[in-house]
Amino acid sequence: MTTDTNTNSTPVAATRLDFGTSAPKAFRALIALDAAAREGIDPALVELIQIRSSHLNHCAYCLHMHTDDARKAGESEDRLHMVAVWREARHFFTEREQAVLALTDAMTLVADAGVPDDVYAQAAARFDERELARILALICTINTWNRVALSTGKVAGTDER
Repeated sequence: MTTDTNTNSTPVAATRLDFGTSAPKAFRALIALDAAAREGIDPALVELIQIRSSHLNHCAYCLHMHTDDARKAGESEDRLHMVAVWREARHFFTEREQAVLALTDAMTLVADAGVPDDVYAQAAARFDERELARILALICTINTWNRVALSTGKVAGTDER
């Protein structure tokens, strides 16, 4: 990250571009893909996917946004706190949610081990093909949003939606 130094010798992040303004067609295409991906998926499941991917990608901006959205949708604080450690707190999540969280982990960290057959099979056993395809697309979109937010220096708590 490029930095400048202020009078207190504290690093200050260089100004980054506004993705939506600088690449409006790409921004609108990503919004359209995101909307198409979440169509027909339980909103609580959508937020779990987005929260988990944002944890793994260390995207504070998206994590703040999606935990706020989940709260507004009625998600409990207990479950929100357990998403980061879902494997150790499985009793907080249904089998469908666990399958989606495992798939989110595998797809977000795809460079580590690909998407293992057992993880894919677990998700495929709990969702029909159309649902699973949209879930795959949603995991792709949140990973893209995380990368855009991190690359453009978005600051947690500044969501203007």
